[in-house]
Formats: sequence, C-alpha cells, structure tokens
Amino acid sequence: MVLVGVMPLLLALPVVAADLKLGYVDAVKLFQEAPQAAQSEVMLRQEFAEREKELLASQAKVKALDDRLRRDAMVMSESERKKIDNELTSISRDMRRNQEEFREDLNRRRNEEIAKVQEFIKQVIDNLGREEDFDLIFFEGIAFANPELEITSKVLTRLQTLSK
Repeated sequence: MVLVGVMPLLLALPVVAADLKLGYVDAVKLFQEAPQAAQSEVMLRQEFAEREKELLASQAKVKALDDRLRRDAMVMSESERKKIDNELTSISRDMRRNQEEFREDLNRRRNEEIAKVQEFIKQVIDNLGREEDFDLIFFEGIAFANPELEITSKVLTRLQTLSK
C-alpha cells in the first residue's frame, strides 16, 4: 500500500531534478587560494613570532651548553660540570614544556582562525546561492560532478573582492 503511494513521487523525481540549479565548490582549492586563509596565516605567524623567537633562543642556549659540556668536560671541575649539566637539564625541561605549550596554543588559534574563515566562506557561498538562485550548492564530499557545475572560481572572486 505504501509502495503504491511512493511510486508516483519516485517517477516525478527526474522531472524535479531537471529544474534544480546546482553547483559545487572545491573546498580544498578554496582554502588554498582564499585570501582570507592567507591573511589568517600571516596574522598567526605575527602573533606567535615572539614566542617562536624565544624558543629558538632556548634551543641555541641548550646547544651551546651541550657543546661546551662535551668540549670542555675533561678540563672542568666536577662541580662546574655538575652545575652546567643541571642548568642544561633545567633549560631543556623548560624548553620542552614551552614548545608543547607553543604547539598547543598555535593549534588552538589556528583552529579558531580556520573556523572563522570557514564561516566567512559559508556566508559568501550562501549569498552567492541566493543571488544567483541556486537550489543546492555542494561544498564537500563530492565523488563526481560535471565540471560545468563548479562555481569555485565565482566564490574565489567574491572572496578576493571582499579581502580588499
């Protein structure tokens, strides 16, 4: 009984689909070429530059102490060797902790920025869809699509215009 009611709907599906205006966006290409994503990356580099510089200085200090210890260990007194070894251990421990915090903070901020860019791109796609009367725009998860349906370049053009 239910099958009889569903059959006319299934037969009408190709007719309905023929009237749909469809499009898809290549998400990978969009994130690689969107100026907002590049701007976000530059901002993150600037935001974390000072901490990265401090980490590099710590690494250089660890290397210098380690080199000194290896080079001069034979001529150092036991107490001096022990002092440098303790300093090396302490700086190395702090450096590893700081590196871990740096990675965590950078990843957290990068995820926040990616979410902002994704939301902005979604708004641009929504606006494009409304303005050009699209019924459906696919953004991710496309196994195959006719290249004529791709609107990535339209979205990129809008993103580039909005970034100025």
